[in-house]
Amino acid sequence: MGTRNGWNGAVPSPSPAERGAPRPPVTPPAPPAPPAARPAQVPTPTEPDWPTVRPDSSGVSAPTHRPADLAGTDSAGLPLTGHPHPHPHPRSQHSAPVPPPVPPPAPPEPPPAAPAAGTPAGGTPRSSGVRFDRPAQPVAVPAPQPGAQPVAGPGAQPEEYPLQAPDPRVAAEQGTAAPGGTVCVACRAGRVDDDGYCENCGHAQPRERDHMEQECGPLAAVSDRGLRHHRNEDAFGIGTTTLPDGSPASVAIVCDGVSSATRPDEASLAASRAASASLLAALPRGTHPQQAMHDAILAASDAVNALADEPETERERAPHQNSPACTFVGTVVTDGLLVVGWVGDSRVYWVPVDRAAPPARLTEDDSWAAQMVAAGLMGEAEAYADQRAHAITGWLGADAYELDPHTASFKPDRPGVVVVCTDGLWNYAESAEEMARVVPADAAVRPLHGARVLLGHALDGGGHDNVTVALVPFPAVPQGAGSA
Repeated sequence: MGTRNGWNGAVPSPSPAERGAPRPPVTPPAPPAPPAARPAQVPTPTEPDWPTVRPDSSGVSAPTHRPADLAGTDSAGLPLTGHPHPHPHPRSQHSAPVPPPVPPPAPPEPPPAAPAAGTPAGGTPRSSGVRFDRPAQPVAVPAPQPGAQPVAGPGAQPEEYPLQAPDPRVAAEQGTAAPGGTVCVACRAGRVDDDGYCENCGHAQPRERDHMEQECGPLAAVSDRGLRHHRNEDAFGIGTTTLPDGSPASVAIVCDGVSSATRPDEASLAASRAASASLLAALPRGTHPQQAMHDAILAASDAVNALADEPETERERAPHQNSPACTFVGTVVTDGLLVVGWVGDSRVYWVPVDRAAPPARLTEDDSWAAQMVAAGLMGEAEAYADQRAHAITGWLGADAYELDPHTASFKPDRPGVVVVCTDGLWNYAESAEEMARVVPADAAVRPLHGARVLLGHALDGGGHDNVTVALVPFPAVPQGAGSA
């Protein structure tokens, strides 16, 4: 993997020999036919004036980094120009050909069985450089004749959940429990049996990870299964600590399990726990926040890789083909510094308390769409409208082609709130301006309430994916302060 990057300089990428095998050359594919146009993106706001970073405790002045859509430098020493830069040695994210258009369906047949977990639609193994973070979507089929049974089209997958999941906001308003048991969150009338199903409507009841909330002093996080998935494959970790000089520091980690992988829920949980523990142990010892974030990503990667060494089924005996995997994003906030780290397409946004100041997105996606935009092969609207947009080119897992942790640091000149989230939220507020509009004005002082509002925004938009968001006030608030 090479030497870990520190605060004051970039580290050269390891040679192919050091990574164990030469990287095959890859030629990007020709751009596909433009899909349906998407709404125009909101123009990038005026660039804020980020002041110079004060020297750290070692007496060495740290460089000033800018948000991903502003000028700055990432942990590899490359300029942040507003578009992701291809890796110096492009990954083979395009080695898998795009499937041809689906032909008309054959005569009605019984619906096919659901594909095994971790197997992409069509049974084709994923390529070494691209991973789809959600199963393929069903293909539309002609309307059935009256009285005929519905037929699944080619490539279609059965609904992950036969009955639509209840809105988790209703669960918090449950009435009195049915005699002798718990009331159902769906019909709110039947009794829930010992197996977790309603005896009246048959609906499965929420599990522990279906909806999670945590408030830790001045920061908070919320995670929810959403309205379409059968389980929550996201996880988060939040905490506060004290730096050697006595100043406070806040930590938030969010991980999104890759749905096409095996045991994605375990991968995200292992990564979030390992990274949180690493940061909360390193910061009090005086490790610089950006170096601590880099080390936390490595710790999270090791934790996810270890899951591949403990297969639960024979299908997992080939760990480099179907290993547990997840994305990673996190932040460390002190009284004067904001550090972010990520691998994958989960994001961090900066939203100032003064909404007259421009917000910013602080991370760049490791995704097919971002690579197409960076290579100049597609415009942003066209790339993100493509069906391959969410194919990720970076993740944590034993089958990751190369671990490429990203870290960056910022020195905002005004108070604000840091939004750390999975694509289950940012799909419904993609630009920094859209995110700023849905973040409540009092989110910096009421982070748990703000996180619930953002969850509601995603559910109202359809809740097609798991939704996880953490809100961290900047500057860091001393321990003991909390939501109003």
